[in-house]
Amino acid sequence: MQFPWISLALGLVAAAANIAGGWAVARGPWPPTVLRYFVALGSGFMLAASLLEMLPESYALVGDVAAVWMLVGYLLIHFFEHTLSAHFHFGEEVHPEEVADARRTQTVLFGLMIHAFVDGVSIASGFLISDFLGWVVFLAVFLHKMPEGFTVSSIMIASGQGPRTALLASVLLGISTVAGVLVMFPFRSQVPYTLPLSAGVTLYVAASDLIPEVNREPGIRMAMVVFIGVLLLLGLEWLFTL
Repeated sequence: MQFPWISLALGLVAAAANIAGGWAVARGPWPPTVLRYFVALGSGFMLAASLLEMLPESYALVGDVAAVWMLVGYLLIHFFEHTLSAHFHFGEEVHPEEVADARRTQTVLFGLMIHAFVDGVSIASGFLISDFLGWVVFLAVFLHKMPEGFTVSSIMIASGQGPRTALLASVLLGISTVAGVLVMFPFRSQVPYTLPLSAGVTLYVAASDLIPEVNREPGIRMAMVVFIGVLLLLGLEWLFTL
C-alpha cells in the first residue's frame, strides 16, 4: 500500500491551524464569537464524517470488529482529556483558579497532544482508503484545529504562563499532528484498525467536547450552524457522486 504524501502536506496545514489559534491568543484579545462558530460548524461536520463516512468504511474493512476499535478510540480520548485531567473544556476560556496547578496544566497539554497525534493518524488513514475520505477527514480535523490551538494557549495564559509559552504549546500540538501522519508510513498496513480508532476519536470530539459547548449558547443561531456542518458533508458527498 503506497503512502499518500498529500496527507503529509495537509497534516502541515492542520498543524499551521493549531499554531494560528495559539498565536491569536498570544498576541492579545480574540473575539470569542468567531471561535464559537468554528466549534459549531466543526462539530456538525465531524459528527457526520465519523458516522456517515468513517464508520461505514471501517465496517467494510474489518466487519463488526470496527465497532470495538471505534469504542477504543472514543474511550482513549476520554481517558486523556477527562480521567487524567480533573477539569477540561474544549474550545473555551478556562478559569484561572481551575488550571493554576502546573501538573494539571501539563496533563491537559499532554491530553491535547494525544488528540492532535490521532488527528494526524486520521488524515493519513483516510487517504489510505480513498482521496474522498481523506479530504473529508482533513476538513473535519481542520475545522477544530484553530479552536484547539486557542484552547491550549488559553490554558497556558490562564495558568500564569507568558505569551511565548502559550504559543509554544500550540506548536507542540502542530508537531504532534504531523507526527501522527508520519507514524502511518511504517504502519499503513494497519489502516483497517486505525480508521475505526480515528472514527471513535472524531465522534468523541464532536459529541462530547464540541456539541456541549454549542448547547451552552442561548438562542438557535449557534445550533443551526451545527446543521450547516452536517449539510456541508452531505453536499460534498453529492458533488462527489456527480
